[in-house]
Amino acid sequence: MRDSRATDEVSGLSTAEAASRLTRFGPNRLKPSLQRAVALQFLLQFKNPLVLVLLVASAISAATGDASGALIIGLIVLMSVTLDFVQSYRAGRAADQLALQVAVTANVLRDGVPRELPVADLVPGDVVLLSAGDLVPADAQVLQANDFFVNQAQLTGEPYPVEKRSTGTLPQQPVQPASAANPPTGNNSDSHDTSQGHTHAAVEADDAVAPDRVFMGSSVVSGSARVLLERTGSQTSLGQIAVSLTQTAPPTAFEVGTRRFGMLIMRLTLLLVLFTLLVNLALHRPLLESFLFAVALAVGLTPELLPMVVSVTLTRGALRMAALKVIVKRPSAIQDLGAMDVLCTDKTGTLTEARIRLERHVDASGADNPQVLELAYLNSYFESGLKSPLDDAILTHEEVDVSGWTKIDEVPFDFERRRVSVLVERCSARRLVVKGAPEDVLRLCTHYQDAGGLTVALDEAAQARINTLFDHLGEDGFRVLGIAWRDVALDHPHAVVSDESALIFAGFAAFLDPPKASAGQAIAAMAASGVAVKIVTGDNERVTRHVCTQLGVGIDGVLTGTEVAAMNDDALRARVEAVNLFCRVNPAQKNRIILALRARGHVVGYLGDGINDAPSLHTADVGISVDGAVDVAKQAAAMILLERDLMVLHAGVLEGRRTFSNVMKYIMMATSSNFGNMFSMAAATLFLPFLPMLPLQILLNNLLYDVSEVTLPLDNVDAEDLAQPKHWDMGFIRNFMLTIGPISSLFDFLTFYLLIKLFEAHEAMFRTGWFVESMATQVLVIFVIRTRRNPLRSQPNRWLVLTSLAVVLAAMLLPFTPLAPYLGFTPLPLAFFALLAGLLVCYLLMVEGGKQWFYKRQTRR
Repeated sequence: MRDSRATDEVSGLSTAEAASRLTRFGPNRLKPSLQRAVALQFLLQFKNPLVLVLLVASAISAATGDASGALIIGLIVLMSVTLDFVQSYRAGRAADQLALQVAVTANVLRDGVPRELPVADLVPGDVVLLSAGDLVPADAQVLQANDFFVNQAQLTGEPYPVEKRSTGTLPQQPVQPASAANPPTGNNSDSHDTSQGHTHAAVEADDAVAPDRVFMGSSVVSGSARVLLERTGSQTSLGQIAVSLTQTAPPTAFEVGTRRFGMLIMRLTLLLVLFTLLVNLALHRPLLESFLFAVALAVGLTPELLPMVVSVTLTRGALRMAALKVIVKRPSAIQDLGAMDVLCTDKTGTLTEARIRLERHVDASGADNPQVLELAYLNSYFESGLKSPLDDAILTHEEVDVSGWTKIDEVPFDFERRRVSVLVERCSARRLVVKGAPEDVLRLCTHYQDAGGLTVALDEAAQARINTLFDHLGEDGFRVLGIAWRDVALDHPHAVVSDESALIFAGFAAFLDPPKASAGQAIAAMAASGVAVKIVTGDNERVTRHVCTQLGVGIDGVLTGTEVAAMNDDALRARVEAVNLFCRVNPAQKNRIILALRARGHVVGYLGDGINDAPSLHTADVGISVDGAVDVAKQAAAMILLERDLMVLHAGVLEGRRTFSNVMKYIMMATSSNFGNMFSMAAATLFLPFLPMLPLQILLNNLLYDVSEVTLPLDNVDAEDLAQPKHWDMGFIRNFMLTIGPISSLFDFLTFYLLIKLFEAHEAMFRTGWFVESMATQVLVIFVIRTRRNPLRSQPNRWLVLTSLAVVLAAMLLPFTPLAPYLGFTPLPLAFFALLAGLLVCYLLMVEGGKQWFYKRQTRR
């Protein structure tokens, strides 16, 4: 007798049973728990070598009797680490919440009713309905299949689709192996309690080729099926392949840029620290104090706030883009979008409204013919794969009666053949009906039907007339499908590709998709922003030209799929630059076009929503899909448009540039004024009989500076910084540092001179005055560096103004607080602050002059 917990293959699980199994087996996901990830993320903040050295130095200070110094150093390190962690964690949480908006779902039978549920909510025993374009959500056994082909290359490496079918054997349903977090409960002996009976490290050979088994991560290429889930989450074959789950994705252009910048700073830091340490040792200063000073100097030089600024800025960009109806799955893709200078996109739904209507169904003579509509309807009605918008347009003609027809078999659509065939039967007659790209269908025809319905041999004259008709339809803006058929013997059991021969041409189904009113304006806006839009479509040249003409889009050059196929990669790279219209291209050719553009040094975005777009979405620098796309396309994309509109995407491009500009502001700060101050401090050890600033004071300086820059991701960006694509340029960063850094050092040395000569400053007063001057110049210079304009003509964000002024004020007040003795500070005379005001004005004016000179020199280059 069947156990009450067994799955009903017709109605699926009950809601109550599904909830029980979800508690028992856990969510159907491969990621670790949130709590573990949070703890690990916090601990990783201490992975920074400088942080570890500081903690060791703090311990040494405590061991040598300087308990208060050790405590303060430890607190400052903890505050810096916590600040970075909190900001990064909040950014990560926000990004995760956005990703949930486009989570992949599955069509699941619950309580006998199909429901769209998040993949994470699936449990062993669920019955899932799959169709073309879906991702297989877990390891499962096929119950029913209809021309069901899947691509399981992710697991087996086999690139070709594999047909899966039911073997007719009732699936065995042992319990999913329990982890420590999910101990087994209840009686596991029932043969119908669903899941796997063994764990494994990978897909075994016999499982991979089993015709009735599908695996998590596979994608459905064509057909449909009903499957019974056996293993979910980490117990799936994909979950057991630990190596594949720990491999990180290749670094993006943005990540490569930040890594190069980090190496530049590391080299400069090492040189300055070694120099400082050697000078202090040569002057016979205390070893521990010299070591702490060198380490603190290294911390001051290191832009340890950069990861936080990057993560917060990118996440703020993701939130702003969400308001623009663009969901960002991978935050670093925002910068790649800002750097994008070529966008490849399909025509349908981007340049057109995607409201396709079947306008005409004509025979070989060009006359409307109801038989053409009937044949097209039969093909679309019985086709089991993912219905295209053209199929939907055909099926709106409900006046066609197909009740007398039954389906025998099908040859599913693929992107090489570009056609689909169905074998149907009525009144003891079997007929193969073919629908597809007109060129490919015509090539297979040997006869055609004339206006009177007679079958006539397809000679050259007739072929020429039909081709002319096809061209005229294209020139009028129609998207066209060829319709053909042939009768087969009653005992013809299956439809195969070789049956698609000696066909009778019936005619054309002609569709209209009106141009989108905003598309022409959007392409012009993209071009004005330095982004070239290239149309990559499976449609023919005439239809696409017609749409471009209606939108006022100029055509620079055209390449067809046939021409692309005849070119090697070098020839294609030579042509893609001057071409903005690629017609009749298949998925492999789309991929080659994107690779050719990237080889030319372009940052390429690709907008697609179909099964055939997944490889191109992976290949492009920025893969962009839409909310209504098939699962495999959404999974491959880095961004999802909630509205398929180029104007929305253009707004996203500007947001990407805004994000990059704010990250660059911090980098330019860290490599100019901050570097100049630290260089001055290192150089001062040559002529001062004491350290210019205590290690503790350097760390405090660094902490306050970090606090002042926390609001930098919120800053406004000038329009000219959004006008063109933004790329990492290490030469630009280095040259800016060499221009502004010396100005900062010059005023530092002037401050040293004035403190000693005018105020006859002792050690504590010198360090206090230098600390206050250093904080004021480091923090306030952001208002000069943040814009290429005159700072008075560029409005900063008010929060940046408030935090910056608050930090400078706090630095000025610290020497007058009870904390001053513990920090090595002493009250400063009021005359110093008057002098500081004059120094600040001169410093900011000189930095502004140096900045303007630098940008003019860059422009001339």
